[in-house]
Amino acid sequence: MSSPRDELVAEVVVALTDTLSDGFDVADLLYTLTTACVELLDVDAAGVLLVDEQGLLVPVAATHGGSENLENLQILVREGPCLDAVHARGPVHCADLDDDVDRWPAFARQARAEGFRAAHAEPVALRAEVVGGLNLFRREPGPLPAADQRIAHFLGTAAAIGILHRRAQVKVETVNQQLEQALTSRVVIEQAKGFLAARHALDLGTAFIRLRGHARSRQRPLTDVARDVLDRSLDLG
Repeated sequence: MSSPRDELVAEVVVALTDTLSDGFDVADLLYTLTTACVELLDVDAAGVLLVDEQGLLVPVAATHGGSENLENLQILVREGPCLDAVHARGPVHCADLDDDVDRWPAFARQARAEGFRAAHAEPVALRAEVVGGLNLFRREPGPLPAADQRIAHFLGTAAAIGILHRRAQVKVETVNQQLEQALTSRVVIEQAKGFLAARHALDLGTAFIRLRGHARSRQRPLTDVARDVLDRSLDLG
């Protein structure tokens, strides 16, 4: 008999790989990945980096301001678990960032400043093709449980399938076009979250749940719903 978590994992995998729907949105896929990790795993924040056409990593999604800062920092200082996971094409574990100050001095220092004590990273990859990296952060030291590591791997693979399938399906869409779409969508979604939070006295997490819930119930791209909120043609109060 399947558990509620097993059922939620299956639901998320379907959402990550369903690229044929009219409402498919790269930004929605990435937000689904990061928020699902926080909901399903023993982690407090998550973020995603994607590889561009020059092989460089670009921050594209994060669940919290702290995780977003750490994604940006890894690009700036060229160190951190997500970069290592992408380069090694395998998972990277850090049960206590205090033990990895020599390995990632700038990253470990900033992660502690953001309130995180442990990190885990998975490549977003399908077999040998790596399209990005998934970062998971914990506020308490300790390893990510083995079952959670397996689920993180499954979700990262499912996201890679969705990204690569969409890229093959929409043949004119290059890697950088896909990235540009995701980054543009991210700005709109973040603005809509902030607008909803301020207008209805919500926290940002609740504001995002309302955006995503409305988009899914009506099978619309998350970015389109966010734009409707910003131009005030839609009120999700």
